[in-house]
Amino acid sequence: MTSGRRPTEQSPRSTGRDRPNSRGDATRLRILMTAEQLFAERGISAVALRDIGVAAGQKNNVAVQYHFQDRENLLREITAYRAQASEHMRAELLAELMAGGRPPRVYDLVKAFVRSFACHLERDNYYLAFLSRYVIERGGYVGFEGLSVGGTTFTFTAMLRRLLPDYPDDIIQERWVVMMTSAVHTLARYQSAMQAGSLPGPLPDLIEDLVRFLTAGLEAPPNGLHPA
Repeated sequence: MTSGRRPTEQSPRSTGRDRPNSRGDATRLRILMTAEQLFAERGISAVALRDIGVAAGQKNNVAVQYHFQDRENLLREITAYRAQASEHMRAELLAELMAGGRPPRVYDLVKAFVRSFACHLERDNYYLAFLSRYVIERGGYVGFEGLSVGGTTFTFTAMLRRLLPDYPDDIIQERWVVMMTSAVHTLARYQSAMQAGSLPGPLPDLIEDLVRFLTAGLEAPPNGLHPA
């Protein structure tokens, strides 16, 4: 679900209401980043829209609704905004894989996808924790269907089907969601541990082990299917 620019260098998508107004763009971005942090720290349903506006320095009690209409649209805007960075990295990594001297493996696809989420392991970026909260509270990615952030995910899953031609499509789809969700939760935990100074090992080593673990899960034979 992501230009690798930092939040201060780009603006979230505009509804058209404040597009010509740079001050309006800055306000939208401030509200967006404040909402992401509060949702990550307190939970998706526990934060009132008015509290987001206050924390973002807005005097108007309905500032969030003015810029984002409602909670659901705000959640989608946060995801679409942050997902641009992941999508940009996935596109670059996919191009590298296609230009490589050998066909990509399942491991390569998983590593590229995990790295695209790991780009959010940076200061003042709460996207991983936000997304982790969302998945827990909503039971998945329901509500983000049709979010236009690029098409690399479809390319990756299509490549995975070619690499695992004997696996039922529904198994591949479910395992892909499990892989993606596991990566989000684990990386969010790593980020919290980094901030607390309690990371159990070097981050590159932990990410590499996570990739190998998730790859094994994707490649494990389903019931009734035995490896060739």
